[in-house]
Amino acid sequence: MRNALISAVLLSSGVVLASSDASADEGQWQPYQMPSIADKLSERGIKIPAKQLADLTQYPMNAVVGLGYCTASFVSPQGLVVTNHHCAYRAIQYNSKKEHNYIANGFLAKSKEQEPSAGPNERLYITEAVTDVSALVTQGLSQAPLIRYEEIQSKRKALIKECESDENYRCSVRSFHSGLEYYLIKQLIIRDVRLVYAPPNSVGAFGGDIDNYEYPRHSGDFTFLRAYVGKDGKPAAYSTENVPFTPKSYLKINADGVKAGDGVFAAGYPGSTSRYRLTSELKFASDWLYPTSAERYQLRIDTIKAMGDADSDIAIKYAGTLASMANRMKKYNGLLDGFKATDIIGIKQSREDDFLTWLAGDSTYQSYRTQFDQLETLLERKRIGMQSRHYFNNAQSSDLLNAANKLYRLAKEKSKPDSEREEGYQERDMKMFTARLKRIDSSFDVSVDKTLWQQDLEAYMAQEHRVAALDKMLNEEGSSSISDRLDGLYALTSLTNQEKRLAWIDADANAFETSSDPFIRLAVALYQTNMAQEKENKTLLGELSQARPGFMKAIIAYNTAKGWPVYPDANGTLRITYGMVDGYQSRDALYKQPFTRLEGITAKHTGIEPFNAPTKMLDAINEQRYGSHKVASVIEDPSSWICRLFSCLDKPEEFNSVPVNFLSSVDTTGGNSGSPVFNGKGELVGLNFDSTYEAITKDWFFNPTITRAVHVDIRYILWMMDEVDHADNLLEELELVRN
Repeated sequence: MRNALISAVLLSSGVVLASSDASADEGQWQPYQMPSIADKLSERGIKIPAKQLADLTQYPMNAVVGLGYCTASFVSPQGLVVTNHHCAYRAIQYNSKKEHNYIANGFLAKSKEQEPSAGPNERLYITEAVTDVSALVTQGLSQAPLIRYEEIQSKRKALIKECESDENYRCSVRSFHSGLEYYLIKQLIIRDVRLVYAPPNSVGAFGGDIDNYEYPRHSGDFTFLRAYVGKDGKPAAYSTENVPFTPKSYLKINADGVKAGDGVFAAGYPGSTSRYRLTSELKFASDWLYPTSAERYQLRIDTIKAMGDADSDIAIKYAGTLASMANRMKKYNGLLDGFKATDIIGIKQSREDDFLTWLAGDSTYQSYRTQFDQLETLLERKRIGMQSRHYFNNAQSSDLLNAANKLYRLAKEKSKPDSEREEGYQERDMKMFTARLKRIDSSFDVSVDKTLWQQDLEAYMAQEHRVAALDKMLNEEGSSSISDRLDGLYALTSLTNQEKRLAWIDADANAFETSSDPFIRLAVALYQTNMAQEKENKTLLGELSQARPGFMKAIIAYNTAKGWPVYPDANGTLRITYGMVDGYQSRDALYKQPFTRLEGITAKHTGIEPFNAPTKMLDAINEQRYGSHKVASVIEDPSSWICRLFSCLDKPEEFNSVPVNFLSSVDTTGGNSGSPVFNGKGELVGLNFDSTYEAITKDWFFNPTITRAVHVDIRYILWMMDEVDHADNLLEELELVRN
């Protein structure tokens, strides 16, 4: 009754649950768009000038960096970087051994000399320039689909080559609005990244998969890394002679954090969203793609867990893989549950019908109906192709076969001029290509690889879309079982040896075609089928590159006419999103308040993973060693009517603890993990790390009432550093400010 009363009052007032214009919080905006929404930022209490946010050379945007799969930010003049614990998991795993398990016990370097390499694949990417190259890419393209696709790729590669005249930069040309626009992104690469401070997994992933996408949360999902460069200040590979990188700026940290109702914004590299996709695409994802993928992921998760329980080395090697799979699995389930709970398919269909009605009545865009119909036809072909190739693609899931496939492809590509090679196989890609081959050893075990591959092969054998070359391998030993056949492959291959695996980088195609290594032989046998499927896919992409941009042009006009925000779907490029610190009405009829407290950790603690908080943390909480990080209230004005209402109930104005996690209405998705969350002045107040379960469907549809992101409160991070782990050397590096 009490929660229902709160919810009813909040819903009617819109004061705390959501603002009266909550839909304004939607959008993963390109930085250059900030001046166009300056009024919206101002309404949220964001005081830093929109023009400043649009400038990647100014604070705070020049302190935001990408990891290639997550986001991070500089927080000291000595190259110190903060991100999520789960984003740095590979670095923690890379340095974990039986004798020093940093996953279980955490890690703190008390001096820079103690900071180990985060691994050969770890990079920091600092975006320095984003340039509109739409006209250069799209002008004069052929109408023939495959040629059109190849022309786009050729133009992209030429722009990238010119941009990468300095080897310390990595450039890319990304498509926005499904090929309507293209932007050239120039990023400085830091190649020497080191592990500095990570809490134990019992802090960084407190609650584990049970709490994943749930709220209230009490996760210490943070880790510190450091960027190093050569003595000349330029990026360099790992060396003991390297020195800490000096960033152009680093974030000020507001030690007072934020309160309910405060405006906030986040910057980062969101991976992908599908908000402009057609209803038919959503139906396909809901009816086939997500359920099929979820079934496979669950089987792999169960297998790795069982094998890890029996062997601690396997548990360490596959810890990052397992965490990633579990997160993806929870997301699939959340998407499927969300589609049922909110009827997003119905909402999308209604909007699409309204769009088509608008299209028919607008003389400027009436002709685009033909492109819409063409797009639907192409998408049906795409769906059929995905279903027919799904099991064959999975049947090549072995890490060793994947390596063999890529190595043979490299040998074939090397016979072409560099500019004509496929992306991923050019000279610019060789350092990362080599590093990936090396990294196999850190997350590979023959027994696990074989078991997972066998599961995929059995699924392949049980369906109708077969490939002769693969069937031949499976039946080569006559009546022997798949398991026996695979035992023979693993016993005879030399690809498990890193030195021999790397030697194939320099081999020519003939060496592959005459090799007796069973994985190499299989890669050669499957090559033509893989290339034929790739050609078919490229042809389809060429056709889509004609149909999608026209559709997007009409959709943008439609959204503008409706007064809805217009921003591109996420595509892994730097974006800004804004909102407010705010709770929400959950699916179980409870109002979720925006902050959690330290005492929630002790309440959840059972001593059994994943609710097994470290003893030293529990002692600090029980002894109320809050230091300067204690907060009396998380509500701005305790005398307001809303606080008086709460006072009659749960007294949230009497917080009297350290905030652990908090909610906001900023618009995030995968890739935003580790994104700095700023207050209105552009000071760091938290790190984004998750979304609520109800919000998972925001990849397809943004619902302002329930869409909430979950952040680690900066006051909790500082408390951990100060009162629990005594990371005094790092605290001295930070620039702390107060309100």
